[in-house]
Amino acid sequence: MEDTREIFWNIGQGPIVVMYLLALAALASMVRGFVQLAGKWRQGRQIDRFDLPGKRFLRFLADTFTQRRIMRVPDGGLFHAGLFWGFMILFAGTLLLLFQADLLSPLFRINLLKGWFYRIFSLLLDVAGMLAILTLLGLFVRRYIVRPVGLETTREDLQSHLLLFSILITGFLIEGSRMAVSEIRENPELAHWSPGGFLVALLMSSFDDHSMRAVHQGLWWVHLLLGLGFIALIPRTKLRHMLISGGNSYLVPLESDARLSTIDLEDEHIDRYGASSISDLTWKDLYDADACTACKRCQDRCPAWVTGKPLSPMKVVRQIGRITHDAPAADLVDEVSREAIWACTTCAACQEICPVCIEQVGKIVEMRRSLTLMAGEFAGPEVRKASESIEVNGNPFGLAPARRGTWAEGLPVSVMSDDSRVDLLYFAGCYASYDPRNRKVAESFVRICADAGLRVGILGAEERCCGEPVRKLGNEYLYQMTATENIAAFRKYGVKRIVTACPHCFSTLGSDYRDLGFDVPVEHHSTFMLKLIKEKRLQLTPETFSVTFHDSCYLARYHGIIQEPRELLEAAGGSIREMSMSGNDSFCCGAGGGRILAEERTGRRISAERMRMARETGMPLLASACPFCLSMFEGSLIDSGSNSAMKTLDIAEIIASRIRK
Repeated sequence: MEDTREIFWNIGQGPIVVMYLLALAALASMVRGFVQLAGKWRQGRQIDRFDLPGKRFLRFLADTFTQRRIMRVPDGGLFHAGLFWGFMILFAGTLLLLFQADLLSPLFRINLLKGWFYRIFSLLLDVAGMLAILTLLGLFVRRYIVRPVGLETTREDLQSHLLLFSILITGFLIEGSRMAVSEIRENPELAHWSPGGFLVALLMSSFDDHSMRAVHQGLWWVHLLLGLGFIALIPRTKLRHMLISGGNSYLVPLESDARLSTIDLEDEHIDRYGASSISDLTWKDLYDADACTACKRCQDRCPAWVTGKPLSPMKVVRQIGRITHDAPAADLVDEVSREAIWACTTCAACQEICPVCIEQVGKIVEMRRSLTLMAGEFAGPEVRKASESIEVNGNPFGLAPARRGTWAEGLPVSVMSDDSRVDLLYFAGCYASYDPRNRKVAESFVRICADAGLRVGILGAEERCCGEPVRKLGNEYLYQMTATENIAAFRKYGVKRIVTACPHCFSTLGSDYRDLGFDVPVEHHSTFMLKLIKEKRLQLTPETFSVTFHDSCYLARYHGIIQEPRELLEAAGGSIREMSMSGNDSFCCGAGGGRILAEERTGRRISAERMRMARETGMPLLASACPFCLSMFEGSLIDSGSNSAMKTLDIAEIIASRIRK
């Protein structure tokens, strides 16, 4: 007997016609639902996320079919990926059955589903179905028995689980009832290639053929209606994320997905800045809200949430979704709350871990822009004072601009106004210019460059704050003002190469200033020093030491600079023990998002939480590559009264101490 089967066994032609009519109705209902959703998304502003379609499509395919973003998350990630793969195989198998029944057999008299191909086909579909049931069971246990803290569970979640369970289980029951009448008796060897159906068939084998045929027909209709109901419900329930989330892999920015939009302050048609209502957000922001699965991974990684502050990136996105669908005229800021909006450090940990590519940071900064530019509000009086100091003096400390270059006195450094014939411009930044602790970092870097035979220049009194802290706090006007002045100074001296020890300056000058017409190469001192070593321009005498390294958010997540600082430490003789969270998963120091200018009034100090992780390594030294991080760690050590228990150094200080004499 040939290994094959009748596709619509025991059904007849009449029900098949009805099946296709119902399928068309279900698909039409689904399309209508997504059209209605698209109408909701169009409440937001326009934004172009369709450039370079080929590159975007390849990323969509890679993210969707490998489930690589989902798989990075151990908590439930494997279950979600398994469920996806199981359903994809079942869906592909269903399409092949229809292709065979409606095209190949009637038109070409060809039967693909026979012999070894049919055996493998049957085995693959049964394994996929069992995989889907097991992974769905795992997700059910996680949500309803394990119940992770912070995971929101609604009646809709239970209904979705039950619907998917019902579709899968009735599918096996249909297969088992068919096999109990046909394959178990007529071709038992073939039955073993459908292990799930075979087990069900054995349980049903005691029933007579007539009863099995009646059961099969009844279950076929139940399974059909459940499947078609599922299709119609997709855009109207949380299940919509199955299709929308995949689209987000296509729509996310091709550059850093945490880069902010630049406001055209000269555009007279813009009558308000930032986002105070959903119409001020982009359509992609509203799309994100429907793509969100409420998995809470962003919340678990958020340093503000972890330390007891009222910010949950997940809740911000969900609140935007609720307003979009239920109250479009609601005040966005009031709904999210000012406390939550100001608590963000823009570390982008939420975006890095999100399995469906949601962009949380930009939404929060847009609300900050509304508060700052339209309502004149600040995160606190100290932020207002720092902003005023940047506007008047070019630094947040309120110190005289003339003192900005005094840290370099006596060092082999040229002030550009005196001599601009240099190999590189060192953009010191505010902290290296005025903070005694960070001045040591700048001095170390200059000594490194001198030993490598490089001429270093600085702007001195002409350098101003890069503008990053106030920009992340929503003050786009002040950011562009300081940026314009810095760019003018760079052009005045024909600067061709910039190096900075501050990741915030590096990210701002190298990426954000591009929108303002500045395109001079900018490099962080970690990658620059490593090049000097690899090019043999800098010779070190390694000395063994033990260290743990803190990844700055603006190096690791924003720019992927992770290995270079570690290679530097190893070149200096360092033995590195990583903290529990490092690299792309690093935990913020608490200074990002302009929080370096603001007091931390709620919850525990973020820097103290990071220092706890550092102490757990047992290392005597904590190395970093950011003046903000260094300042936060030094302050945390002093506040805890254990400033002698662990030392903190910038990697430039370590490298400078190992220069071969």
